[in-house]
Amino acid sequence: MDERIKKNLIGIAGRENVSEALVDRINCSQDFSEHRYLPEGTVWPTTTEQVSAVLRLASQEKIPVTPRGAGTGATGMAVPCRGGIVLDLVRMNKILKIGIEDRLAVVQPGVVYADLQRALGRFGFFFPPDPASGKVATLGGNVATNAGGIKGAKYGTTKDYVLGLEVVLPDGRVMRTGSNCMKSVSGYELTQLFVGSEGTLGVITEIRLKISPLPTASSTGLAAFDRLRDAGQAVTQIMYSGIIPSVCEILDRQTIDLLIRHTEVDLPPSEAIILVETDGYTPAETEFQMQKIIEVFKKNRAVQIKQAASAAEAESLWSARKSLGSVIMRFKPNFLVEDVTVPMSRITDLLEGIEAIGRHYGLDLVTFGHAGDGNLHPHVMYDGANPEEVNRVHQAAADLFRLTCELGGTLTGEHGIGLSKAPFMSLEHDPVALEMMRALKRVFDPQNILNPGKMGLEG
Repeated sequence: MDERIKKNLIGIAGRENVSEALVDRINCSQDFSEHRYLPEGTVWPTTTEQVSAVLRLASQEKIPVTPRGAGTGATGMAVPCRGGIVLDLVRMNKILKIGIEDRLAVVQPGVVYADLQRALGRFGFFFPPDPASGKVATLGGNVATNAGGIKGAKYGTTKDYVLGLEVVLPDGRVMRTGSNCMKSVSGYELTQLFVGSEGTLGVITEIRLKISPLPTASSTGLAAFDRLRDAGQAVTQIMYSGIIPSVCEILDRQTIDLLIRHTEVDLPPSEAIILVETDGYTPAETEFQMQKIIEVFKKNRAVQIKQAASAAEAESLWSARKSLGSVIMRFKPNFLVEDVTVPMSRITDLLEGIEAIGRHYGLDLVTFGHAGDGNLHPHVMYDGANPEEVNRVHQAAADLFRLTCELGGTLTGEHGIGLSKAPFMSLEHDPVALEMMRALKRVFDPQNILNPGKMGLEG
């Protein structure tokens, strides 16, 4: 890093919050994807004023700046592909306010999702989006990616809960959007413009979130199917039955086989398994919902149905789903995780297409995900040291994106575009839409210093 720039950064954030040590640069060079790029240095701001001063300096010097949270992203979004400075926001980690009477929480971007949930739980409230990485993921990253999770079918994604933001623009100006109200139609909806923008338009330094009362009762069930199409049809029928489960997850045959072979989880061998949860405020309410879902399972020829009779049994049923990440990570040295999403009526077509792609390229591919909102997670397991296998993985991913868009779907339901999916944006978005996105980027960031190279915005 240029000594003059380094001195200025130390003057802004303090010596303890600026580093060009190799260990820190390496730590900020990657996320959960395959992408790796070294920054010139890292800054850990602790106030909005520091973020503003860093961006003002970067704008003057034309230095690329990559905002970063916990680094749990799966698409290279927080990877500094143009070098420059990584702006790591994890030290801005205060819960500024919990206003139960207004049903809102105000937090800094470095607050960990699970920490907010624990704080809200003491009041009988929660923040419904439930990302798998919630134990470590930060809320700034959740907003930047519009994160979802297993409860998305009933509760939606992060965008449904963001009331307002404080954002530092690339030139250092500070802007506040939204309000503390449950509804507002005052002016353009700038808040939602930043939700899911992947740090390309501004750096989020404060978040106002809508919170909800925590359900006090739940019921859990499992159904196994001998035909993938029966399972897909069951999901579709559940979601228009009038019952909206709080969780509706699906595991394909390859996933089930992997769990049976490599864990102690007791699962029936089958083509597909659906895991469901209903929630509410009385046991009678959740039981009524579950029985309606079980009727759908039976109508679609489920070969085995289990319903948990206790919290311990419910946890046992969910142990299969929760153990998947650790199983996959030890099966092969590398894996690629996607989050393609299709309309509810095309879930079966997507599942069958994913199986065909895996067979065509001879890859170990397992698929599970949030069937209740059409969001599936194909995982390709491979050896990154084998160039020929890596090439097959990339070809399979391209075929997966084409298939998804042909089915009327989207490249990403919750992970974002980042670097990984940037080359495929034209599969989903028409030329006019892409030009409007690029025009917005130029309005907010005319020098292209903020998280450059992401989302296909430079084409």
